[in-house]
Amino acid sequence: MIVILKENHTPQQFDSLCGWLKAQKLDIQVNRGYRQTVLGLLGDTTQLDADLLRALEIVEDVKRVSEPYKKANRKFHPANTVITVGDAEIGGGEPVLIAGPCSVESREQILAIARLVKDAGAKLLRGGAFKPRTSPYDFQGMRAEGIELLLEAKKDTGLPIVTEIMDISQLPLFADVDVIQVGARNMQNFELLKELGRGDKPILLKRGLSSTVKELLMSAEYIMAGGNSKVILCERGIRTFETATRNTLDISVVPVLHELSHLPVIVDPSHATGVYRYVKPLAVAAIAAGADGLIIEVHNDPEHALCDGPQSLKPGAFAEVAELVRKITPFAVR
Repeated sequence: MIVILKENHTPQQFDSLCGWLKAQKLDIQVNRGYRQTVLGLLGDTTQLDADLLRALEIVEDVKRVSEPYKKANRKFHPANTVITVGDAEIGGGEPVLIAGPCSVESREQILAIARLVKDAGAKLLRGGAFKPRTSPYDFQGMRAEGIELLLEAKKDTGLPIVTEIMDISQLPLFADVDVIQVGARNMQNFELLKELGRGDKPILLKRGLSSTVKELLMSAEYIMAGGNSKVILCERGIRTFETATRNTLDISVVPVLHELSHLPVIVDPSHATGVYRYVKPLAVAAIAAGADGLIIEVHNDPEHALCDGPQSLKPGAFAEVAELVRKITPFAVR
């Protein structure tokens, strides 16, 4: 349930209403906008009399929320959530570019790519230290050493780093990581999500391969229910009957998520397609649809990459994408 308050309410009225609601054993999420204050009520609201609440002098309106996701719901939080990471404001109106290799392979590789993507306009550096692979015989990442190299690249360039966690046991290694990525395979690893909810680091939550919008938002709810509201939703393609691309990029999910949730939404055209030639047009399409940013794989030698070379852009191609993003941003649907 949400309670919309009148503009001219007094602090005494506000405190009195909140005190009464807490006495009903409800948690209150307060969202103060430019003109309106909205109270999101969490708990068993079935016994609350909506007409009684509407009759109070302080109350403008009362609405029941049927969706199971509450904290992620735009009805509870009408204003867009903006997550600040370094110099980037994700959800702040200007698309944020996150770029880097699928996996960290060496010191020379990650430092070179970090410098190049920064020069092209990237605001965050991505790179995999732990790599979930379909085959147990494929390269699994440099693990702890990979995170150390990412941190060295951060020190060298000033770019905050984004890297994927696979298990709760790895969490101590992520103490200095700026954004923790939860991959598609772990989107419904609820124990991991609950643990990440107890922290305060931004979480980049990727949509599962066969997950619905509701399932993605419920996974975000797991994190937010623990107290961490810094969640970035990421569309990375879903599994369909089509085989021409690695996955099918669901561009429609961008406006859908913006309508349903206040959380920022970014798009990963690299994993969606699996083919570097399609990354540029889909990146542009995502920005035009209103995405708050892109996460793109960039490698200086994709032909010899240890992971996902076929979908990685060379630095020059990434610079072209960054320039196109700058040009199309004023025309994006928001």
